[in-house]
Amino acid sequence: MTTVITHTRLLTGRSLRTLGRQPAYLALTLIQPLVWLLLFGELFRNVVELPGFGGSSYLTYLTPGVVVMTAMFSAGWAGTGFIVAMDRGVMDRDLSSPVSRTALIASSLASQSVTIAVQALIVMVVGVVAGARFDGGVAGWVVVVVAAVLLGAVFAALSDAVALLVRQQEALIGISQFLTLPLTFLSSVMLPSALMPGWVAEAARFNPVDWAAVASREALSASPDWSVVAERLGLLLALGLVLAWLATRAFRAYQRSV
Repeated sequence: MTTVITHTRLLTGRSLRTLGRQPAYLALTLIQPLVWLLLFGELFRNVVELPGFGGSSYLTYLTPGVVVMTAMFSAGWAGTGFIVAMDRGVMDRDLSSPVSRTALIASSLASQSVTIAVQALIVMVVGVVAGARFDGGVAGWVVVVVAAVLLGAVFAALSDAVALLVRQQEALIGISQFLTLPLTFLSSVMLPSALMPGWVAEAARFNPVDWAAVASREALSASPDWSVVAERLGLLLALGLVLAWLATRAFRAYQRSV
């Protein structure tokens, strides 16, 4: 266990140093989410007048949803780091060294978590500046960041596993896009479940994107139901651990194919 932690720390530091040399990356990954936040927040602001919406401001409703979307979209690209490492021969050197396979996945998830936490805070601050108001205080903001990080870990682990199996950036991008948009619209990111068609609301119950959105909004409310928050975060944690384990197992398939 000590070896895994040490390897994870060193590999995470390597990834973060690489990210630190590309500060424009963080800014570029925030352009689309902020456009969604500001454009959709204004375009659909009157949707709160619909019966059953249950909110006073659409921007307040949308902001944690955009945080969730940002985490999902950003983490969906995590596997490209593995593909670049494969193309440059770094992956083969890592796998022929004593480095832990678990640490390779854990460091990928850890570096993604740092990026996603920063992105989540920036989106939340922009939302507040634009007019969103949250009653949940510091605890609510912490839950939003935790939910975003856990969702990011789910999609980063999935992206890493797919990258090890397909070994092609085009295939990874295609699979990522195939999953992210449908999962977004099969959740309460844009609209509450009460306004969805019945089958969409039912599908959302099994959607990790919806788990993160529900936990975030509940924690930001004036009177949070912490059992709801804990249940959704627990589901995200369990799914993330399962996918991280599967991603680690995917190294075997990669080594058999090279």
